[in-house]
Amino acid sequence: MIRTCANPWCGTEFEITDSDLAFYESVSPVFNGKKELIPPPTLCPDCRYQRRLAFRNERKLYHRKCDKTGKQMVSAFSPDKPNIVYENPAWWSESWDGLDFGEPVNFSRPFFDQLKHLIGVTPHINLLNVNSENSEYTHNATYNKNCYMLFCGSFNEDCLYSYWIQNSTSCIDCSSVRRSERCYECNECFRGYDLTYCRTSANCQTSRYLAYCLNCTNCVGCVGMRNASYCWLNERLTKEGYEERLKNLLTNPEAQAALQKSFEELLIKIPVPWSYQRMTENCTGNYIYESQNCRDCFNTRQSQDCAHCQFIADVKESMDVSFFGLPAELLYECNNYGIGSYHCLFGNWGYGDKDIFYCYNCHFCENCFGCVNLHHKKYCILNRQYSRDEYETLVPKLIDQMRKSGEWGEFPPVQLSLFAYNETVAEEAFPLTKEEVLKRGWKWKDETDEAPQVSKIILAKDLQANIDEIPDDILNWAIECEATKRPFRIVKQELDFYRRMDLPVPHFHPDERHRRRMALRNPRKLWDRECDKCGQAIETSYSPERQERVFCEECYLKEVY
Repeated sequence: MIRTCANPWCGTEFEITDSDLAFYESVSPVFNGKKELIPPPTLCPDCRYQRRLAFRNERKLYHRKCDKTGKQMVSAFSPDKPNIVYENPAWWSESWDGLDFGEPVNFSRPFFDQLKHLIGVTPHINLLNVNSENSEYTHNATYNKNCYMLFCGSFNEDCLYSYWIQNSTSCIDCSSVRRSERCYECNECFRGYDLTYCRTSANCQTSRYLAYCLNCTNCVGCVGMRNASYCWLNERLTKEGYEERLKNLLTNPEAQAALQKSFEELLIKIPVPWSYQRMTENCTGNYIYESQNCRDCFNTRQSQDCAHCQFIADVKESMDVSFFGLPAELLYECNNYGIGSYHCLFGNWGYGDKDIFYCYNCHFCENCFGCVNLHHKKYCILNRQYSRDEYETLVPKLIDQMRKSGEWGEFPPVQLSLFAYNETVAEEAFPLTKEEVLKRGWKWKDETDEAPQVSKIILAKDLQANIDEIPDDILNWAIECEATKRPFRIVKQELDFYRRMDLPVPHFHPDERHRRRMALRNPRKLWDRECDKCGQAIETSYSPERQERVFCEECYLKEVY
């Protein structure tokens, strides 16, 4: 089945396969013995993804007071937002009950309007920050210790300014890093130790500027190497020759710039794989690990039978899911569901849920429909408690109303998001101008950085390159970003790391550093092109006009192993 995206600014044709239709039928909920079939989507996969992301503020943190306790707190909600926001302990406490905001279903009013009202009046949690220690400035994060400005990470310690990292220690400015230690400015690395500026590599140690490397130690500027030591730009050296070059590199900024340029040139010459996958079977997309039968998936691990998913772990039989898992099953059109969630549809944020639909920030709930900011509840509709029989009778009537209005089977519209478009991850994945956002009827937030309360402001270009020459007093300064002119501070934990790793103080604002790391990653999009070795048709995240030599799986394995 070929459809055209219903968004007037898109109009892309997309395919709905027989397996897609079978999935929609399999997850369609049953009430009173009758299955309420989910219709095929009206938007293309990219527009569905963008719509979900527009509900997700990951990196914008603010100070505001808890509306329950009056305490100052860190929050994903800016102080100018009229919403009620509670700090974590208050939100989870028994001092209030989300059912107090419940209302009966109004069949003369669109369902999304009723859901929007609940989103506006119920207390929201300041951050999704679960079971962490000394990690106040972390969001969508669990079980972290001594972490700062960490987003979408779990089971980490002493990690700063990082994104989507797990089980790691002493890592700064890293993205998609797992089970690693002492890493800096690394992207998509697994089991790394003492790495800087490395990408898409696994089981490597004490190296700089690696890409597509495996089991390498003491290597610099290498691409596609396996089980190598003392290599420089893919050239094997003696230990003494390597150490001499490294000594010159560490003390010479011009040599570092030249190395980076040579490394980027090598990336064009050395073949790259059609997709970065490890221990997978029948998967398409990129950055996929230990997974089976995953189609059009990105940043996916230990998952199976999924399609159109991004940033998931331990997810089964799900489609159009973004973020989390650990584990989750039978999800459709969901943001951030996991820790045992099962059969959840069209929802935002939920842990340990089962059979819940169109819910927002509900945790450990079962059989709930259209509920907002609840936990440990059952058989609720629009935050109102019902018996099981009442629930089973009323929900089909509500679905019938939604079916007539075109709401059933659709994720809530962007207008229901509490965040401005440019506060969310949607701006990162699908950048739009302020004019474009407002034209679509979405929100935009004009923001300026607060004037830092510091002893001095220094231009990044005026910083000493040698970390030994940076005084402790830098903790009282603000640095003006070379690219954006935004001021940023250095924290003590960060400065200690740079000194320990013999690294210079960064010249760019943390948001700019994140943007540059993400720009090094291939886009979450697939193109048809031919293998540059055998001519076989491949589906890859390297667009046809790119210069890299892209090999199919068979040719790449012959080349590098």
